Amino acid sequence: MSAPVIVNRQRRYRVPLARLQRFARRLAHRLRTGDRTFTIVLVNDRAMRRFNRDFRKQNKPTDVLSFPAGLDGLTPLDNPSLGDMIICVETARRHAIPRHHSLEREICVLVIHGLLHLLGYDHETDRGEMHRKELKLQRELL
Repeated sequence: MSAPVIVNRQRRYRVPLARLQRFARRLAHRLRTGDRTFTIVLVNDRAMRRFNRDFRKQNKPTDVLSFPAGLDGLTPLDNPSLGDMIICVETARRHAIPRHHSLEREICVLVIHGLLHLLGYDHETDRGEMHRKELKLQRELL
């Protein structure tokens, strides 16, 4: 199984990258992604605002954006990547505080959400299927 690639582009908050890597690997194994890998990019609010504005026409930061591979017409054999997800660490921290859990846990919750999107789930159209899957994975892995 391929290991997910993690790129930390923010410096404001310490993120335990080795533990995040282990979690992402366990999640990928649980979701049976096989040899297909994915990238997690950690950014700050400023960068995420720019991505959200450019790709979703919303001029504000958000917690996670997913960019599935395959939209370019390549097959999985041509492109073994599932795609990329961008996680905003500052926004994740703001969300973690009222939920009474750590930044690390919040980032793991966002990785679950992002990876399900990379696998084709869409909470806006699936009548709760993605949400139920997320909750199950959280119970099992966190």
